Amino acid sequence: MAAQLPRRIIKETQRLLADPVPGISANPDETNARYFHVMIAGPEDSPFAGGIFKLELFLPEEYPMAAPKVRFMTKIYHPNIDKLGRICLDILKDKWSPALQIRTVLLSIQALLSAPNPEDPLATDVAEQWKTNEAEAIRTAKEWTRAYAR
Repeated sequence: MAAQLPRRIIKETQRLLADPVPGISANPDETNARYFHVMIAGPEDSPFAGGIFKLELFLPEEYPMAAPKVRFMTKIYHPNIDKLGRICLDILKDKWSPALQIRTVLLSIQALLSAPNPEDPLATDVAEQWKTNEAEAIRTAKEWTRAYAR
């Protein structure tokens, strides 16, 4: 199995396991080493604090020339993450570079939880609420975190 994997993926996986990012765990699936089970702790000082969010990350055949596919499996109230868990993040789309790694992607997603950007939304209804009544949006985000990210 591992022999078919590009050396880069093997090295990145070893580093993720040996030197995990604080608040993030990423473990390769037992049956498919291109598929990772990811857990991200909601950053302190964010509406997502105290939550543990499950994500899936998949490295396509073209990786690292193509970005990993990442999505939230845990329901989350965030202007840049839609109902299907898709994430609006430039490095997962047009700003991807082969110089980036799985680790960089996960850190960027963690940072997105700390700084929602309603000006570049994927969930337009959530972004609208974030813009018109931020306090209410944050309250809802905290409620959803308590309800779904435990």
